Amino acid sequence: MVYLRKPEWLKVEIGGLRYGKVGRVLDQYALNSVCEQAGCPNKSECFKSGTATFMLLGNHCTRNCTFCKVEHGLPQPADPDEPDKVAQAVAELGLRHVVVTSVTRDDLPDGGAGHFAATINSVRSHNPDTIIEVLIPDFQGNRQALQTVLDARPDILNHNVETVPELYNEIRPKAIFTRSIKLLQQTKEYVPGIFTKSGFMLGLGEEYTQVISLLKDLHIVGCDVVTIGQYLQPSLQHYPVKEYVHPDLFKKYKDIALGMGIPSVASGPLVRSSYHAEDDFKKFRHGRSAATAY
Repeated sequence: MVYLRKPEWLKVEIGGLRYGKVGRVLDQYALNSVCEQAGCPNKSECFKSGTATFMLLGNHCTRNCTFCKVEHGLPQPADPDEPDKVAQAVAELGLRHVVVTSVTRDDLPDGGAGHFAATINSVRSHNPDTIIEVLIPDFQGNRQALQTVLDARPDILNHNVETVPELYNEIRPKAIFTRSIKLLQQTKEYVPGIFTKSGFMLGLGEEYTQVISLLKDLHIVGCDVVTIGQYLQPSLQHYPVKEYVHPDLFKKYKDIALGMGIPSVASGPLVRSSYHAEDDFKKFRHGRSAATAY
């Protein structure tokens, strides 16, 4: 197998240590961050700036997506104190915008929706002025689970489609593209004014026309912001990178998405779902189209 050499525009600092106050707070409350578990290339920048994306419900996922670094296997029991721990960590870090995600927990009857709701409620109780963004799994299409999360009234509901539907069998064998799209549609139907997000990766072997079709699907369901980033292979055992997409093509996709009417687009090799999430939300909330490339 031929492995592609990483281009200059993707060479960033990938630190192995927890940085400063963020690391101390995560250790203090025994919390997981997707920044570490998923090997995010922006971890150093985010930790040094005093922010992180919290990951609920342990660090073992019940899915087997071939792109993801998060460990697969038998998950741990949910920590009933975790929602309050996250709320206290948010307070100590002084976060004005918090992103909370989780591993996928298909073993739980509600997929962890109740745990998300409890976390939203606890964060809001301790930090009433903090914007709360949740990045949720698909809950296996369980609408009641989705409503449980939405009843807690997060400010932003994020659910990533990850890749074009044509690659789901290879990349996300336990996921269904139409189920993810339906989740985004149902979110808008249930809470019409809520801010919705979704994101996907390039470099997995997708075709140009497939990306355009995916952007159209996200626009049809009223997605307010789309994030587009470069897939980076976590290890030799993961799905290989098929292409390092040039920044110019990221910009082209951004321009096309904005032209379709998607209000906010963050598109660039190092863009990730929660990267600069606070800035993107501020731009959208103040009525500006956020054509952001990092």
